[in-house]
Amino acid sequence: MHRIQHLHPRHSLGFTLIELMVAVSVLGVLLAIALPSFQPLIERWRVRQVESNLEASLQFARSEAIKRGGGIIMQKITTNTHGCTAPSTKSEWDCGWIICIDGSVDGKKNDKCEVKEAVLLRYETPGNVLLSRTSGAKTIKFNRYGLVSGNYIGFNLMPENKTINNPATQGVCMSSGGRIRTVKSEDVPCKG
Repeated sequence: MHRIQHLHPRHSLGFTLIELMVAVSVLGVLLAIALPSFQPLIERWRVRQVESNLEASLQFARSEAIKRGGGIIMQKITTNTHGCTAPSTKSEWDCGWIICIDGSVDGKKNDKCEVKEAVLLRYETPGNVLLSRTSGAKTIKFNRYGLVSGNYIGFNLMPENKTINNPATQGVCMSSGGRIRTVKSEDVPCKG
């Protein structure tokens, strides 16, 4: 014989509305306390993302120059894009960069990327990372051997509204021979 047991409403499984509200309130307080401690981690991740793309772009430009016999230029984006204000100085690369073939259409080499020339790569930096070139030029030219003109290339990457001393700051250094290395905030700016 089977016995049917009836549960009283007080013994039913689940949470009451008050218990649920208390749990959500406690969770909200814990998140409010913990969230500021995640900010440095998020800043470091954003800077690292741009650093990785910058390093890959430099390697790409170098390999394209070797493949095409030179005439490759990496240039900062100077127009307002995706809400980025056009950088005011030559050293600010905050809006990103493009890599193009110099003189690909008109046959004239002019050491800068123009609208009519073939763009091989375009990267727009996120608005919350500042990027500046230590040597100050707005273009980087690669010759047929993949070498850059000048001694070295140095970039400083840091979170927006922070100083170069911020722990999330990183530097990307490239020798004229093409060796790329990343340096931490204490070694920024690059020194050849």
